[in-house]
Amino acid sequence: MKMFSLFNEEWTPKIIAELNGQYVKVCKLKDDFVWHSHENEDELFMVFKGTLLVDFRHGKTVEVKEGEILIIPRGVEHKPHTNGEVVFNLLFEPKTTLHTGDVETKMTVKELDWI
Repeated sequence: MKMFSLFNEEWTPKIIAELNGQYVKVCKLKDDFVWHSHENEDELFMVFKGTLLVDFRHGKTVEVKEGEILIIPRGVEHKPHTNGEVVFNLLFEPKTTLHTGDVETKMTVKELDWI
């Protein structure tokens, strides 16, 4: 959990390791993110603290609590958000994956920092 004390930005993944062509990233999530999908890769969320909510276009919302994992299959449009609390999250993604997937917004971070 110490790694989460090294930054304050929300929805801005930080790289903590590299493994088999993938980055291991941590991020703080709060409030709403953007609707997006990842055309070529699945996305894994692992919650360390708090509760992450993920909306899907078909109307379903999945709740991911501390210690739980959610894998979103490639191509599935989704929108992560929280209930107002800061959520500590871990991601495993290919190096080329943008956290906003196929959507570019003011929230898109193209160059990630290592911590």
